[in-house]
Amino acid sequence: MALRSDWSQRNCSMARGLDIFGDPWGMLVLREVFFGNGRFDAMKTRLQVADSVLTRRLSALVESGLLAKQPYDDGGRTRHEYVLTAKGEDALPVLNAVVIWSEKHLQAPSGQAHMYVVHATCGQRTGSADTCTGCGERLTAQNTSWHSLTRSEEPLPLATAPHTKKPTSRGTGGKEKGTAA
Repeated sequence: MALRSDWSQRNCSMARGLDIFGDPWGMLVLREVFFGNGRFDAMKTRLQVADSVLTRRLSALVESGLLAKQPYDDGGRTRHEYVLTAKGEDALPVLNAVVIWSEKHLQAPSGQAHMYVVHATCGQRTGSADTCTGCGERLTAQNTSWHSLTRSEEPLPLATAPHTKKPTSRGTGGKEKGTAA
């Protein structure tokens, strides 16, 4: 069963973009992968989503080229985790824009239910999706952190596409608390 209409061939750039970004579960899956949480069971727990929903969204994001499957050994068998591609990494400003807009215009249900976009280089929270409003530098996955108060007391570095990863501890998903963003 199709998730919705196919808008991939529409004449409007916004409609074609919404074909990929218009599904809330897909955006939340991307959020998890940016947080370094690319394993199915960890995403399922964090998102509190049914296997079938998560499987469909992951397949759609892989098919659209935003995520890739990467094998890993869980000690008994080879499984796959999902990692960003360069195309997926380029989606960061879209996710940043949703976070910034939500923080500005929507009331949070609790004091912990906040998430901020932080330019890791200068340490400032930013009000722009693609440029640091503190220092003016362009935001990338390599220099941006998200500060989700339900996950960590400190901003967490974002995962990057494998070809651009640097040998750091970026994108660790193990610092999670609770089940909300």
